[in-house]
Amino acid sequence: MQTNGFILKLSILIIAHNEESNLHDCIKTCLSADEIIIVLDKTTDNSKKVIERFDVKLYEGEWLMEGKRRNFGLSKCKGDWVLEVDADERLSPNLLKEIRERIIAAEPGYFLVPFENYIGKKLIKYGWGASWGVSMAPRLSYKGKKIWNENQRIHPSIILKGKKHFLKNNIVHYVDKDLNDMVLRLIRYSNSKAEDIVANNLKIPSFWITVRRALSRFFKCYISRKGYKEGKWGFIIALMAFMYIILSYSKADLERKNYK
Repeated sequence: MQTNGFILKLSILIIAHNEESNLHDCIKTCLSADEIIIVLDKTTDNSKKVIERFDVKLYEGEWLMEGKRRNFGLSKCKGDWVLEVDADERLSPNLLKEIRERIIAAEPGYFLVPFENYIGKKLIKYGWGASWGVSMAPRLSYKGKKIWNENQRIHPSIILKGKKHFLKNNIVHYVDKDLNDMVLRLIRYSNSKAEDIVANNLKIPSFWITVRRALSRFFKCYISRKGYKEGKWGFIIALMAFMYIILSYSKADLERKNYK
């Protein structure tokens, strides 16, 4: 892959925590990259043994903030362009082919990559968003054009520089195994969000303002993002987006009161 006399290289960055059941299949879909960087965060399972079967660069450590571990991983990538992949995601040959073709002439910046989201084996096309899953995200970026916020445990914000581009082919994301798995994710997400609120001394709105915000998230998922087309799953996803706001601020409020 060459442009203006320079060879462009593609790095893939995988961040994982106790993902031994996912890593093998994930890495297999990434092998055509010029470089694969894997960062294991506070891992206690057999993820390292799975990774050792492949020719990749492995880094291990402990990070409290998601943004810090992601920025660490990005700093270790040597490629001109970096594609960030989670362990529960898979890349199609068509996506990698499209990336190779597009970055040859692309102005440095970032690409928004579409997602196919699955619950178990069921493809859920509609309803994602409002802090509960994504339908598109800036996963492919030119070196130095994407920086993660290092002060947030969950859903850290990002700084993007350069020109915005779009890809057509999807990342396949196995979001949850089933409803129980989704409920456990709600607990983890709301716990982390509450910790962020308390640690950063963020203002906690009144309960009824919180309810209004949560209802806005529900309608965004169920109506604006057409979650109603998915039947019960669309309603459940919208409900999770609603409960995420209610639980996060309620947990933060209760924790503050416990320390007074």
